[in-house]
Amino acid sequence: MFRRFFTGEAPAPAPAPSTPEQIQETETVRRIVAKLESLPPDQARLLASAAYVLARAANADMDITDDETRAMEQLLVERVGIDEAQAVLVVEIAKMQARTAGGTEDYLVTREFRRLATPEQRLGVLRASFLIGAASGSISSEENAVINQIAEQFDLDAEQVRAVRTEFQDQFAAVQYIRQLSGDEPDVEPEDQPAGDA
Repeated sequence: MFRRFFTGEAPAPAPAPSTPEQIQETETVRRIVAKLESLPPDQARLLASAAYVLARAANADMDITDDETRAMEQLLVERVGIDEAQAVLVVEIAKMQARTAGGTEDYLVTREFRRLATPEQRLGVLRASFLIGAASGSISSEENAVINQIAEQFDLDAEQVRAVRTEFQDQFAAVQYIRQLSGDEPDVEPEDQPAGDA
């Protein structure tokens, strides 16, 4: 099930199972893992931390929309292979934690995912974070900033990150706004105008 975790390809072999002293779980990861007892513990931790990272990206502008929620659920069902009920539960818990925890928890959970995931899985979750940001039609400057932080904390190759960003260049609110000003895009509502650059 996790061989194509957030990617269309088979990733490199997963890291060896963690020893108890290496596991530095956060409260967020433990809560989600408890709901996924049917999965092997390392897989549940991987899923829990990935779901939180996606919720972190969705909550960048302090508003997790219905479109973003559906996109997260769909990604978990289609790319991870869990059933819809599990996906709904995982996403709801991750959303609640992202809304109430933030700050240090963002860093700790992202670091936990980086430790558990292969580079291909990290790149896949980065791409999924852009998909979540674009679910409403544009990636806001706040979402862009948080996704940039996630990319840095994932310790990914800069060229790979640039390639993923390029896939979503038409969804950046700043790009859409500039095109609208030049007459190449439909009008952008004032509240959708970007606060910063893409």
